[in-house]
Amino acid sequence: MTTFDLDALLRDDAPSAESAELLRTIEQIGIVQVVNHGVPGELIADFHRRIGRVLDLPRAEKATLASPTGHPYRGWRQWPDDFGRLELERFSIGQFDNAGDARAAGVPERYAEVFAHGNVWPSQEPGLREVAFAYQEALHGLALRVFGLYARLLGVPASTFPIGDPQYTTFVINNYPTWTYDDDPADKLLLLEHADNSVLTVLHQEGDYAGLQAQRPDGSWGPVPIVPGALQIFTGSLFARWTNGRLSPGRHRVAAGGTVTRRSSAVFVYPSLDTVVEPIPAFVGEDGPEFEPYDVGGEALRAVEDYLTVFGRPEQVAAWRQGRPYVAAVNES
Repeated sequence: MTTFDLDALLRDDAPSAESAELLRTIEQIGIVQVVNHGVPGELIADFHRRIGRVLDLPRAEKATLASPTGHPYRGWRQWPDDFGRLELERFSIGQFDNAGDARAAGVPERYAEVFAHGNVWPSQEPGLREVAFAYQEALHGLALRVFGLYARLLGVPASTFPIGDPQYTTFVINNYPTWTYDDDPADKLLLLEHADNSVLTVLHQEGDYAGLQAQRPDGSWGPVPIVPGALQIFTGSLFARWTNGRLSPGRHRVAAGGTVTRRSSAVFVYPSLDTVVEPIPAFVGEDGPEFEPYDVGGEALRAVEDYLTVFGRPEQVAAWRQGRPYVAAVNES
């Protein structure tokens, strides 16, 4: 996978060959690796040190960091496979701590409920909140710069895409364990293949193996190597929808492996919650649009129920209905 110099590509005199290669990549794969991206390395390292200390806590302590209301996208959670073997731990941070903060930031009242369940900030790491929000803001800002670059490569003004303000973001940290079971790690997926439903996602990965894999145009899979200082940009399905399929949503998955825990952090950037995403006329040909409209706010309001309908285990659904924490049982043996 090519590593792109983002600073060079953002300049008015961006090299034409690299710009053309980047356009081909986002049209065919939808995942790019960038360096010289402008996010301070010290901020990335500081955040990962802090969240790393939280994720390295004993499991019993981490269990106290689960959402007190059972919200699957707040605080710490873990999920095992069908045999009870731990596949992934995740710590999720909402864009705002509560609905009041969302309203103050300009989120329309009808969508404030998205933020009604508060963030969980570990007392064991008192400086995490400030650094986490600074990191989230930096990755969000990077996504907006890349958004403008992609519009330029497509030959249209960035204003062509009604991204709105404030944009909606979500933020997750993934903790993938080493795979110590008899299965061949190469055959074990810790995160199943999918494309994000964002406009753009910015990710940082760390570990000692290339567990993140991107799907090529022919359907095969290739590694996204861990490059010091690099970040990964995923085109989400909403950007593909705006371009009527010209841009490819970046399909990816995570395979097991390595000798140390693999970690990643990702900020998912969406349009404002009052946006309906549908193909832009400039990208629609004689055959008409290939995608139906997507209601960003409506989907956000339904997100938990939709997730639990598809993936929720009975005890998790019960915890959510009763407004209490849920911690999935893991087979430690």
